[in-house]
Amino acid sequence: MLKRWIRKPAPDREKVEHLSAALRVNESIIALLCQRGICSFDEAKAYFRPTLEALPDPMLMRDMDLAVQRLVEALFQEEKVLVYGDYDVDGTTSVALVYSYLRSLFGPARIDYYIPDRYIEGYGISNMGIDWAAANGFKLIVALDCGVKAVDKISYARDKGVDFIVCDHHLPGDELPPAVAVLDPKRSDCPYPYKELSGCGVGFKLMQALCRSQGFDEEPLHELMDLLAVSIAADIVPITGENRTLMYHGLRRLNDPSIETRPGLYALRQLAGLREGPLTVSSLVFGFAPRINAAGRLGDAKRSVAMLLSETAEQALATASVVDQTNTERRGFDTRITEEALQMIETDLELRNARSTVLFKQDWHKGVIGIVASRCLDKYYRPTVILTESNGKATGSARSVAGFDVHQAILECSDLLEQFGGHMYAAGLTLPLENVAEFRRRFEAVVASRIKEEQLIPPVEIDLPLRLREVTWNFFNLLRQMEPFGPGNPSPVFEAQQVYAVPGTAKVVGTSHLKLTLMQEDSNQIDAIGFGLSDHYGRISKGQPFNICYTVDVNEWRGQKSLQLRLKDIGWE
Repeated sequence: MLKRWIRKPAPDREKVEHLSAALRVNESIIALLCQRGICSFDEAKAYFRPTLEALPDPMLMRDMDLAVQRLVEALFQEEKVLVYGDYDVDGTTSVALVYSYLRSLFGPARIDYYIPDRYIEGYGISNMGIDWAAANGFKLIVALDCGVKAVDKISYARDKGVDFIVCDHHLPGDELPPAVAVLDPKRSDCPYPYKELSGCGVGFKLMQALCRSQGFDEEPLHELMDLLAVSIAADIVPITGENRTLMYHGLRRLNDPSIETRPGLYALRQLAGLREGPLTVSSLVFGFAPRINAAGRLGDAKRSVAMLLSETAEQALATASVVDQTNTERRGFDTRITEEALQMIETDLELRNARSTVLFKQDWHKGVIGIVASRCLDKYYRPTVILTESNGKATGSARSVAGFDVHQAILECSDLLEQFGGHMYAAGLTLPLENVAEFRRRFEAVVASRIKEEQLIPPVEIDLPLRLREVTWNFFNLLRQMEPFGPGNPSPVFEAQQVYAVPGTAKVVGTSHLKLTLMQEDSNQIDAIGFGLSDHYGRISKGQPFNICYTVDVNEWRGQKSLQLRLKDIGWE
């Protein structure tokens, strides 16, 4: 697929030279820092060595004082507390973190957790969950990763004598729910300085505030930061500011050989085949998250929480094996439905030529349609909505391309919908079956009128030009000091022009991948791999020079490590 190469502006040369001299660090590394807004010695120090002491005071969050006061009241009046979370990774890790910490204070008899059934109760707070809490004597519910729009549900709970503390990170609606406290940095009246916490991050701040108000030791809370790291990675929130600090320390816990790994996460690591090397954000996104998510998509998300809370390796492995099997089943659904969806596009001329994709099939599994939407987006780069039937309605997931607000496009079709929610790049929606055809027509019209031609071409953002001779172990080790990488702090992408494949080294591996050894006129040879770039093999094998954009990686093979370029794209002049 053709890609747009977008070159970031070069940073101010004087700032680069000044900071490079102050830090005694390679100018290319300093240029990367300045591009990310880190232009002073103190900013660089905080970036390379983020400390927990520098995190914002949790009491800055609106309603935090009320939330802490209600928790303390429940603690000393011996009330029962229910920890309630969504069924995705952010929700289940939130529940595991908050439940673990509060259990040490309240004791096992006065605390429990609840995850709604995706298919029976749907997303977020449910009347069924509230009824269960009231029937079992719970006076307080701490809702995590959900609740900020649950006005009617929380009103229902209040009428039944059940209080709520909401810990959410989604955009609030016009009216806040009548909870004791609504903790959400995205509230328009919330002065908390960092707005991009995950749901688990908001729960962590509540526990941090509780600790400090009562003079408790924070170390037991810090021991739960591995769960917080999984949440941040899986929910694709920016790895900037506070999130980057939390991720940095969470990964340190996961990778420190002197710290015993949480049994549930250790079991996941084994089942995901991540036995060697340090865990990274990518490890958590692609190794841990799908397995935790699968339980909520196809089975019972409480299994994921039980796995994360396991106290022994035997317990954890038994539960993780079930979760892993569920993930295998999920992959089967995912693959089959993706093939069907792509076939629908490929055999329909109108769909192929459209500016958007809207597909509906009654028997597609609701639990994987978000994944299928992402797969279709990868193949046909345009705003995509995948719908299936559930409880007599059409329900689905939307995904978007860089720079196009799919939530706004859906909003303009809202008279056809029963409910929808989400953000610029991902959304969920439900509508009557009889409205599907009209929604497809209207959504296509909105997208076609708004989207720019260049937005239909996937972008590759390039940080800096970098000649191959500059890719050394010393440079790579400095580059790794910029980790953890992720959204908002991506792994740097470099450009090199007029490179050649060493004769005889280019080959196609797998079905569509390109493996080769590269050189420039003034460089040593370096191995490279380009996933999905095999279409370039013919011209490369003829010895023609070409341009590349790439990231720097390490290849480990039979105990030997070597630097390797991971090609993002290949260009020809």
